[in-house]
Amino acid sequence: MNESLVMTLIGKDRPGLVERLAAVVEEHGGNWEESRMVQLAGEFAGLLRVEAPSNRVDGLLAALTELEDLSVTVERVPPAPEDAATHLLKLELVGQDHPGIVHAIAEALAKQRINIEELESRLVDAPMSGAPLFQASALLHAPTSVELDVLQSELEQLAADLMVDIQIQ
Repeated sequence: MNESLVMTLIGKDRPGLVERLAAVVEEHGGNWEESRMVQLAGEFAGLLRVEAPSNRVDGLLAALTELEDLSVTVERVPPAPEDAATHLLKLELVGQDHPGIVHAIAEALAKQRINIEELESRLVDAPMSGAPLFQASALLHAPTSVELDVLQSELEQLAADLMVDIQIQ
């Protein structure tokens, strides 16, 4: 029987870090299922899901703690439940950067019981002025009970309040 492990990883970014991590997973019979990894401010940060044989998980966990200059936190997770019926939506946002944008959007979505499955954001320079622009993309799961035209209207009002552009697809 296999176990599913979700890991958070952080450490100094350097060449070969992902290779060493992948080697440890493979050495313990693990299968690299999915991941999100990025360099932020010179640090390597990642999320990783691995399936590994139950009888080899303890060895894998011990080997992960021995990886040099990498902090690894592991959660054993049960199999994912069957998803309830949802609308799959993509949100795109851009606007002048200021504190509170993510909080306001996340709060509005949470009130509608909409789950943020993925969120990616970044600051970029505006083409003409060079002022910082905040850009975000999110993958959302909305219950089928959510009226999409009502959601669009609420997000348009929020966008006006935040002085950002929001698109939902």
